[in-house]
Amino acid sequence: MALDWISKDGKLILGARVVRNFSYGFLSVVLAIYLNLLGFSEILIGVVLTVTLVNGIIFNVISSAYADKMGRRKFLILYAVLMVVSAVIFYVTDNYFALIAAALIGTVNVTGSEVGAFLSLEQAILPQTITDEKKRTSIFSIYNMVGTFAMSAGVLLSGLPHIFSQQLGIDKIGSIKILFLAYAACALVALGIYLVLSSRVEPSKKHENGSSLRNISPESRKIITKMSSLFAVDSFAGGFVIQSIVSLWFYTKFGADLATLSYIFTAAGVLTAISYLLASKIASRIGLVNTMVWTHIPSNILLMLVAFAPSFPLAIGLYLARMSISQMDVPTRQSYLMAVVKENERVATAGITNTSRNIAQAVSPSITGAILGQLLSAPFVIGGALKLAYDVGLFISFRKIKPPEEL
Repeated sequence: MALDWISKDGKLILGARVVRNFSYGFLSVVLAIYLNLLGFSEILIGVVLTVTLVNGIIFNVISSAYADKMGRRKFLILYAVLMVVSAVIFYVTDNYFALIAAALIGTVNVTGSEVGAFLSLEQAILPQTITDEKKRTSIFSIYNMVGTFAMSAGVLLSGLPHIFSQQLGIDKIGSIKILFLAYAACALVALGIYLVLSSRVEPSKKHENGSSLRNISPESRKIITKMSSLFAVDSFAGGFVIQSIVSLWFYTKFGADLATLSYIFTAAGVLTAISYLLASKIASRIGLVNTMVWTHIPSNILLMLVAFAPSFPLAIGLYLARMSISQMDVPTRQSYLMAVVKENERVATAGITNTSRNIAQAVSPSITGAILGQLLSAPFVIGGALKLAYDVGLFISFRKIKPPEEL
């Protein structure tokens, strides 16, 4: 695939996405299990997972207000530094309150898909890194595809603690801790990439003196408000089935070990990555909103069916079928949002909508931690039903609001 229509900055952003998501891959699988091995209850585990999402809320709000004014590159560098600090804390201590602090200050991702402040900033930058506006959905598809492939590769790494424990005699906790060092190394590489970004990632000069939060037009405010409300519903639902929770579910219900889980989530990631490219092609035929809705509905039905799978192989089959179509709305959603608002509104739009997602999703893991001990499969049913409600609302609200290329 020729990528000469993507600038050097665009390719650097894609590289940072790869490195970052590689580290998210193995951490999303092992973190909940690691906390379980430390002896923390399901509720305490849910709190830690929630705090990792609160981090995204705080940093997205800050980015929305100040990134265009103070520099997008500076914020990316700062977040990468905090990512390193967080990884070191997880490695050196198992004190619960220290782990809470690490989850709060660092971009620890446990969802199986990126939701933090890196995403909002890069989402706003990407349209500026292409030479052909018609390639906007394509760049978002590639961005999500390479990130997901990287996350899948990272998931494979989550099987290493099992190997360390079996072959080298390292205890389970110690073997998982080694992955926190790998997480820190990935963060350092991402930091190096952000340091060499050019000034072209910043807003164009005609917009650089204005706060994008204050300058959002009334038309865009309506779009952002509706979309943020719908995203909140979708993300609250998604919080019940983040990858760490699904990992714990397979581990608890079927006794799946880390090596097996790594294969499951790697396969899921590969299927998801392929679906991103298909999403771009489908959107060119039926439109962005239609692609978001009509690929999402069957995936949510499959999600609910996972809860009732009587055997491990069937549960895996349903889960993988779901993951093969569940994320097609991601690049189409990102492209749609950046298309229907002005350039100087993009950081604020991405930040506000992602913040609404993070706030809603931050609540769910704690609730899930409480109900897992009572009814193990309930999160899949609750999450799927709420996501179906989101799909209906999205179609009703935005089917008539077209991006420029569909007018």
